[in-house]
Amino acid sequence: MAEQKKVQEQDVNQLLKVRLEKLADLQTNGNDPFQITKYEVTHHSQEIKDGFEELEGQTVSLAGRMMSKRVMGKASFCNIQDVKGNIQSYVARDSLGEEAYKAFKKMDIGDIVGLKGEVFRTKTGEISIHAAEVTLLSKSLQILPEKFHGLTNTDLRYRQRYVDLIMNPEVKDTFIKRSRIISSIRKYLDGQGFMEVETPMLVANAGGASARPFETHFNALDEDLKLRISLELYLKRLIVGGLERVYEIGRVFRNEGLDTRHNPEFTLMELYQAYTDYNGMMDLTENLYRHVAQEVLGTTTINYQGIEMDLSKPFERITMVDAVKKYSGVDFHEIHTLEEARDAAKEHNVEFEERHKKGDILNLFFEEFVEEHLVQPTFVMDHPIEISPLTKKKPDDPEYVERFEFFMNGWEMANAYSELNDPIDQRERFAAQEELLAQGDEEANHTDEDFLNALMIGMPPTGGIGFGIDRMCMLLTDSAAIRDVLLFPTMKSLDK
Repeated sequence: MAEQKKVQEQDVNQLLKVRLEKLADLQTNGNDPFQITKYEVTHHSQEIKDGFEELEGQTVSLAGRMMSKRVMGKASFCNIQDVKGNIQSYVARDSLGEEAYKAFKKMDIGDIVGLKGEVFRTKTGEISIHAAEVTLLSKSLQILPEKFHGLTNTDLRYRQRYVDLIMNPEVKDTFIKRSRIISSIRKYLDGQGFMEVETPMLVANAGGASARPFETHFNALDEDLKLRISLELYLKRLIVGGLERVYEIGRVFRNEGLDTRHNPEFTLMELYQAYTDYNGMMDLTENLYRHVAQEVLGTTTINYQGIEMDLSKPFERITMVDAVKKYSGVDFHEIHTLEEARDAAKEHNVEFEERHKKGDILNLFFEEFVEEHLVQPTFVMDHPIEISPLTKKKPDDPEYVERFEFFMNGWEMANAYSELNDPIDQRERFAAQEELLAQGDEEANHTDEDFLNALMIGMPPTGGIGFGIDRMCMLLTDSAAIRDVLLFPTMKSLDK
């Protein structure tokens, strides 16, 4: 095996040497492809196929990467791949001329070429281009992986996404869909009167979520700063300023683990709407998900890893207490003290820490017994106050807050509140968070005095929500891992 690998490496080195020699020869003869600055493209591959009836017999020009080549004496075939797909070209010496045909024969798989010619259909029925000109636009000095072993190594695919996109059409399709998903979200929200804004990534106080931040140092001010973990507190300041409906789609950063659903930097969308509550956010979420699925997939039925999820029906709405009772048999309406909650946890083998209060233990029950069952679209409402420091209390039950999490496929897809706008209550919640920080909880929030000042100015009743865009993209593209929907996921350095 080792000997075979050594021979293979020698073969590759020889082929790379040949490509460098070809480039040197081109440059010596005044044909350096890297000196070409532009090429006139009239059509893409799929446009030619789709418009064949109108384009047959017409001259077109396209550009892309040569993915295959069959040289057969005086006539050859090659396949050109561009952003829309690929198309075959018939390249004949009589059409190109002697010298140009010789130059074509020296071109390699992976070279980027411009191709001009007439659209026709071959005897076998394939729509093709009869080349009149083939121009080398960029020389590929590296060999595409399929030549030897295919690009199947997932680690290599993530590190060299540019090669992955060339070799695997379904990967390109995933990222085209991702772009369409985000475009569709924007179109829907803009149509609902929302305004897209941008807020700081470098912040003195990383608040708005329970997460450990990344820290950095700004030399010019000689100040330590953090990368944002959430978009919330700045967007709420804009609601105070009177903008009424705002949203932001942007990267946030959390200094946490890596797995199939978590990457330390990911795309979050948060939106805030004045004069509504978490019920309004539920309606918006249902309508948004249906709109995006219909526009991107052409259907409101999602098939993910063999599981079908139906967005056309009304999404289920259930309280956290009722969900825990449904799947574990434990009714937290009957549990009134911390000791009773601890006893229930011990009885059901739910592990908890000394610092956990009754509401924390309810949430642990939810995570243990409920989440995996929430496959169809479900809103889990009315969370305990202990795990919701920025949310309005339920007027008739102050142990709980007007919050929901949206679940599909057993995953949390969104998190929404009737936003807390009482500055006195908010200061008390921050004080509780400061206590947790003092006890060593690295995910607790610091008090944000400027945010409290904004609340003192006055914030209207507001509904807010945060959507995990990457998970949404996973579901809508049937991608097994978050890395499959991030063009450049975080990877451990190879030299470590």
